[in-house]
Amino acid sequence: MMTFVLFISFIILLRIGELILSRSNEIWLLQNGAVEYGQKHYPYIVALHVLFIVSLIIEYSTKQTAFFSLFFLVLYLLFLAFKVWVILSLGKFWNTKIYHISDFPLIKNGVYKYVKHPNYLVVIAEIAIIPLVFHLYYTAIAFTILNAIMLSVRVKEENKVLKI
Repeated sequence: MMTFVLFISFIILLRIGELILSRSNEIWLLQNGAVEYGQKHYPYIVALHVLFIVSLIIEYSTKQTAFFSLFFLVLYLLFLAFKVWVILSLGKFWNTKIYHISDFPLIKNGVYKYVKHPNYLVVIAEIAIIPLVFHLYYTAIAFTILNAIMLSVRVKEENKVLKI
């Protein structure tokens, strides 16, 4: 039980930290003429991620046995390191929302030399792997499907913006 509490607390604090960083970057982006896109679907992304955390807690609390997978924990930590690389590669341009600044070249350094949407690879992995750390299969399956649907909308919107 304590391991899960520590892990879920870490996940929640990490998400809060990401939102704080995103908001800080948002202020900079807006000050530099950024325009926001995808506002219609963004509340659904927020809801999906909040419900994901709630589902983790509910499914864990209803399990008869409580054990975790060291393999999936290490795998999650590797993807977390990859996420840090993504965030560092984008710098002030990293955000949970879609922003575009005219006349700024696309970031093509760091991980973006190799992958077009690396942040979404991390999100896909997190949604699938985080529940598997504690063998929460219902959450893993349900939210992997919901996330795939959401990302199909999100990536289309972002690709339109990248062509501007």
